Amino acid sequence: MKSLAELAAIKEKMQNKVVMREGSEDIRVVVGMATCGIAAGARPVLNAFVEEVDKEGLSGKVMVTQTGCIGICQYEPVVEVFEAGKEKVTYVKMTAEKAKEVVEKHLKGGNVVAEYTISNS
Repeated sequence: MKSLAELAAIKEKMQNKVVMREGSEDIRVVVGMATCGIAAGARPVLNAFVEEVDKEGLSGKVMVTQTGCIGICQYEPVVEVFEAGKEKVTYVKMTAEKAKEVVEKHLKGGNVVAEYTISNS
């Protein structure tokens, strides 16, 4: 059994990640986490988005969340990015490395990484 201090530290660390996923920010990143997505590697993609958004200081601007089946299983892992007033961007066949690039170029820099989108697959 861990001490109360250790448990409190774990709770605080995880609470930050939960808050990041539940905010009402300008940009919403949705990772498909149905069985097909998880089997294709969506969990590391979700973790990479959460970690990079936090690392880049974007947690007040970007909400990272998960959903069930998006409906395009052959393209898993699938990530959708929603921004107010803009068309949804669907990234396909994502990896943790691609997720880091999307955070840097799209979420932080404002430029869609077209080579990872469904229109280029």
